Amino acid sequence: MKSKSLKITNDICLVPPHPEMAEEMFRIIDEDREYLREWLPFVDGTKVVEDTRNYLKSAAQWNIGGQQWNVVIRYKNHICGCIGYPRLDKQNNRGEIGYWLSEKYQGKGIMIRSCERAVRYGFEHLDLNRIEIRVATPNVKSIAIPRKLGFEEEGVQREAIFLNGRYYDALAFS
Repeated sequence: MKSKSLKITNDICLVPPHPEMAEEMFRIIDEDREYLREWLPFVDGTKVVEDTRNYLKSAAQWNIGGQQWNVVIRYKNHICGCIGYPRLDKQNNRGEIGYWLSEKYQGKGIMIRSCERAVRYGFEHLDLNRIEIRVATPNVKSIAIPRKLGFEEEGVQREAIFLNGRYYDALAFS
């Protein structure tokens, strides 16, 4: 399945991953490393531009193969984060959304609009019946997203997320 760009507003667009984006994306991750690493396990493994390039190559392949759906979030033509379905369960038509946004781009409605679009894409193009979001309970900013979108809070999964050497309970939304 080939990904295409999805315009959300004049300023926000979801674009397919491409290795040419590696330097800009790595710079965003590297500049925001301390902030992002609190809730994102990939940050510590992203040490050089080539790590980001490898991810972008893999993400593009996963999109084509239909194993995942990942896109890069652009705001005013600058990379500011990513969103997608890193877990797609085709047998049960279920997907789990994952997302991250650079701290300097927060508070502009970028992520809520990107999530709204990703949810619509999941139902309309990925034939999903169920969309889930799991968030570590202390991650208040990320928990606000599914709540604003009207997701149903299904409960707490005890010690379901392992980050930075410790387990966190996860809130499950669908």
